[in-house]
Amino acid sequence: MQNHLDLGCGTTPQNPYNKPNVYGIDIRDDAQKLLASRGVVMRKANLVIEPIPFEDNYFSSVSAIDFFEHIPRQIYAGNSNEIIYPFINLMNEIWRVLKPGGRLLAVTPAYPSPLTFADPTHVNHITVGTHNYFCGESPVGSIYGFNGRFQANFARMSAPSNFRKMPNNPWVTMIRDAGRRISGKGIHHMVWELEAIK
Repeated sequence: MQNHLDLGCGTTPQNPYNKPNVYGIDIRDDAQKLLASRGVVMRKANLVIEPIPFEDNYFSSVSAIDFFEHIPRQIYAGNSNEIIYPFINLMNEIWRVLKPGGRLLAVTPAYPSPLTFADPTHVNHITVGTHNYFCGESPVGSIYGFNGRFQANFARMSAPSNFRKMPNNPWVTMIRDAGRRISGKGIHHMVWELEAIK
């Protein structure tokens, strides 16, 4: 089955890979009933502290559009002073629910854009190299508990108008982005496509 999961879906889940079965996860109480009426399976979960509530190898693709910046890099657990790494744990969960070769499309405001810091709920500041902690034969993130492995299909700064076009039209996107870089307008999000290696 070709299943897609959108993290932080709200009331409008994204499906950038056009999979026939769309699922969503959000912390909101109001989304589940509305999405059910549209044929979308939505589950409520707080992914800062909870696992993705689906079984292993269930999804062909996952999207996290304007979502990762809301997941803390570390928190302290109760009175024990134990450090928990929610972003690392979430990347483990994404890897777990993706099928071998499954794709993650992540889009986040990225440094040095002021949008990275403007919203007070942005607690995870993404940069050009953040995805590398989860990629390669021995991902650097393993020292913090990451136990999966991804391959980067692409990772670059882009503009919001290009998000849905990027997986299918990288040359057009690259030309548009070059123009925006020269003009200094509109490049403020990092876009990754990672592939699950299992």
